[in-house]
Amino acid sequence: MIKAIIFDLDNTLLDFVKMKQFSVKAAITAMNEAGLEVDEKKAYEDIFDLYIERGWENQQVFDDYLNQTVGEVSNKILAAGIVSYRRAREATLLVYPNVNRTLIQLIKMGINLAVVSDAPSREAWMRLYYLNLHHVFDPVLTFDDTGVRKPSPKPFQMALDYLKIKPNEAIMIGDWPERDVVGAKEIGMKTIFARYGDTFGTVDSGADWDVNNVYEVVNIIKELNDV
Repeated sequence: MIKAIIFDLDNTLLDFVKMKQFSVKAAITAMNEAGLEVDEKKAYEDIFDLYIERGWENQQVFDDYLNQTVGEVSNKILAAGIVSYRRAREATLLVYPNVNRTLIQLIKMGINLAVVSDAPSREAWMRLYYLNLHHVFDPVLTFDDTGVRKPSPKPFQMALDYLKIKPNEAIMIGDWPERDVVGAKEIGMKTIFARYGDTFGTVDSGADWDVNNVYEVVNIIKELNDV
């Protein structure tokens, strides 16, 4: 009997990569309009290299880019980039198709919903509040709460302990097999690979199920719980 679904956040509930790509492009255009004068394609690649090197939640990425590119930070150019980034982020921070429908149906079925994310707590909660999903998940466990990143089994076990359920009573769904699937399987949970959010070109996820649409989760639970 499945009693809970534990969701990853970015690229599972919301299209984080699409938001990031659109927002960075908007920021570069704005910085050029403010006087930066760089090749936009190269700037895009350089900024994403900085994200990969220093973390996707790096709040100083434009400062770092300007220091790296022109040797100084112009507050005029920096402000143009930050404001445009934030405006674009708000316009493109969206859940995947059928996420709300799926969550509503799972709640109607009596399934507890939780989030386990490697994102910092503030950023995770801001995204959940912006998407009006802050009231849906309990618990919401982030890197700040657990102190470790997936695939460590600790975040998954903390979620199970909070929910007072056994590993075989919960399913983890995420877009990153090496973190979401491996970590959950280590403590005996069933797993779902969110192929619709895959950014790595994953061939074999190692999960119990691969889904191309998040609503497929509802049918999996119906089958397992014989609903």
